[in-house]
Amino acid sequence: MVFAAPNEALERAEGLLDADPPPLHASVAHQVIGIWQRDFGDMRLALTHLRRARDLAARAESADREADVLSTLGVALVHAGRTRQGLAAFERGVGRGSAHTRARVLYKRAYAWWVLGHHREALEDVRRAIPVLRQADDVIWTARALTLRATVHLALGAVERADADFTAAEALWDTTGQEHDKADAVESRGLAAFRSGDVPAALRLLDEAEERYAKLGTPTFMLTIRRCEVLMAAGLAPEALAEADAAIAVLDGIGGQSTRKAELLLVAARAARLAGDPQTAIARAAVAVRLFAGQRRTWWETHARLVLTEARLAAGRGSGRLVADAAAVAEKLASFGAPAAPEASLLAGRIALGLGWTADAERHLAVAARSRHSGPPLARMTGWAAQALRARAAGSTRGVLEACRRGLDVLDDHRMTLGASELRARATEQGAELAALAQRASLVSGGPRRLLVWSERWRATVLTAPPTRPPADPALLSGMTAYREIAARAEEARMEGRPVPALEREQRRLEREIRSRTLHIRGDATGGGDRFDPGRLLERLGDGVRLVELAVLDGRVQVLLCGQGRVRRFEAGPLVEAEREAEYVQAGLRRLAHPGAEARLPVVEAAGRRLEELLLGPAAAHLGSGPVVVVPPGRLHGVPWALLPSLRERVVSVSPSASSWLRARETAPPPDHRQVLVRGPGLATGGAEVPELADRYGMPTVLEGAQARVPRVLEELDGAALAHIAAHGAFRADSPLFSSLRMADGPLIVHDFERLDRSPYRIILSCCDTARFASVGADELLGLVTALLPLGTAGVVACSAPVNDAAVVPLMLALHKGLSVGLSLAEALRDARAALPGDAVHQATGWAFSAFGAA
Repeated sequence: MVFAAPNEALERAEGLLDADPPPLHASVAHQVIGIWQRDFGDMRLALTHLRRARDLAARAESADREADVLSTLGVALVHAGRTRQGLAAFERGVGRGSAHTRARVLYKRAYAWWVLGHHREALEDVRRAIPVLRQADDVIWTARALTLRATVHLALGAVERADADFTAAEALWDTTGQEHDKADAVESRGLAAFRSGDVPAALRLLDEAEERYAKLGTPTFMLTIRRCEVLMAAGLAPEALAEADAAIAVLDGIGGQSTRKAELLLVAARAARLAGDPQTAIARAAVAVRLFAGQRRTWWETHARLVLTEARLAAGRGSGRLVADAAAVAEKLASFGAPAAPEASLLAGRIALGLGWTADAERHLAVAARSRHSGPPLARMTGWAAQALRARAAGSTRGVLEACRRGLDVLDDHRMTLGASELRARATEQGAELAALAQRASLVSGGPRRLLVWSERWRATVLTAPPTRPPADPALLSGMTAYREIAARAEEARMEGRPVPALEREQRRLEREIRSRTLHIRGDATGGGDRFDPGRLLERLGDGVRLVELAVLDGRVQVLLCGQGRVRRFEAGPLVEAEREAEYVQAGLRRLAHPGAEARLPVVEAAGRRLEELLLGPAAAHLGSGPVVVVPPGRLHGVPWALLPSLRERVVSVSPSASSWLRARETAPPPDHRQVLVRGPGLATGGAEVPELADRYGMPTVLEGAQARVPRVLEELDGAALAHIAAHGAFRADSPLFSSLRMADGPLIVHDFERLDRSPYRIILSCCDTARFASVGADELLGLVTALLPLGTAGVVACSAPVNDAAVVPLMLALHKGLSVGLSLAEALRDARAALPGDAVHQATGWAFSAFGAA
């Protein structure tokens, strides 16, 4: 009962002991309390109760009872880090029990071997146990043994064998009332899905298991470890680190299992390294190594040493000692049959290459490269990265590019199994090294056109295919409705000066629920979209339009100038300086949004000149006189491009990639030319441009007041030719897909836009911060604009900084005047800026808006 209804079992056991039972029954009660404390409470109390249970079993002269308690005590001692004592308890238990009891003891010892990382010994014990348990028709323990065997198979990379055992175990669990074990089975299927590369299914199953555990009221440390592994594979390392650290704090607070603490520390170390925090990774990994060593868990200790070596490399320069450490780890992992062995060999080879030890590097990289043809996607990418480094060391540009192409193809296939745009974006981080290797090889020997191809190969790849539409999930839709209501109530309370902590807590809870459900969505597209063709781009640009793609190699901006049938390369300034100058410009524009800051205007203009030198360099003199399309890297999308002197008087549009611009250029407008004007609440000007625009367009759909509610707004936006939304915008750097526009019933968020069948062909967002993005993954962007582009929007006008509401109105009216005579968004925006008054506030307002896409 302690696994079916643990809290009730604990209460019953304590009640039994109060009744002064005979030794045999008291032994059972103490064992139940010991199991509960071992798995959900204080390990010291667990050992006290289990030793008492053992002594009572001996007094009762029941050999089977004593064997059973000894095996439970053995598991607890192993979890407490007392490995030698635990294995000795198992040895006595195996010798004391009858055939059936001995099979249960062997199962528990197999579990202990798995905890210790001794997988072959675990398989041997569980192999001996299963036939006896089946013969005794012991359904529960047979199901447990099958689940354990499947878990060990997963640790050894045998996914198909694991699937077969999990399926057989689940069929048995369906015939029992063991709710805790059933939850464990769902958790195990989540682990199997993850090992096979299906991240959305893994997240869905782990969340389902968490709900089941919550109903039982039991802590879920193992589930946390597995969920953190999946989050890291999905590119969500900071969240994995936060979850692992929180679980460690809870475990410390209850005096829980030392083994689980070591495993959580290892997960936290990996997450910190992936999150770019090597010092935290070193600290967590070093403690994990000590704990695993003290627990005699060599398999785990070796994995912790791998993370420690990776973190030390990230924190400083490589050394001969690090090469030796990584090589030793690789050899030991290979002897265990651990799937992480190629990763360690790649690490050793990478460090050796950095030291110029080419022979050592080749030896280690050749071993790592063997994984490129089989296994889950991330293992194959490790192999292709090793192969690319081998080719680079051998001076083979062709070999580097082929290995990078094959590795990124694996990543593309993996990404497209992910339905959520956030997961697709973050997953690209795993291909960053391959893309950088290919770009460097192209820069050295391939010419500007090849560098352009490889710059496009990993830029804004999420926009190559629309995100998978969220399913008609009633729980998701009701959650989003509840989120809007709570957010609206919180905003109203803030405006009235009332306290909002409770509302904010509920809002965050609903955000987590919505995000969790969207991450479960599985991708339905195949491949990574159409391959970029520079010839097609040059044909579309013709002689008059220039496209400027900014690539970053080794910290410097490389300008690829496309037009007049050719691609030319120019070198500009350091990226870090350009980022710093862009932040300075944004701060200046914020100041200029308020009257009285006119003295800042010359300072902002001077910063614009410095930005041009850093971002365009000598290419600025070769832009011609026609329109310019700018394709910046993700970290520079906040630049107000119209502020740069060479772009100030011309037609400028911005695009996340050249491929994205091509798709926008070739997107046909809808046939019905329907216009939609939306006016949200709380604007300082009341959205004063909307009534005038309504008169200008004749019969547009106008949504304002109570009509400007999210469901109605989405209904009208779907498939519109032109949409103009005047509403308060809010950018969420912490969770960009919750960036929003305020409607009458609450926020219209990015997740809402992703439910559209086709977003408006042109959309104008006349509010602050709508063109801000979060740069994630390799070179991906998450925000309002990037949610619209894959869904059929060919052009967007949006703002990258806070602006003066009153100054926006004449800019918008002038913009629509240009559109009404057939101009594109970029042309109309250029003319609208020129038509504004010459004061600092209006000039800053014009610079803050950009045209995205090609409509």
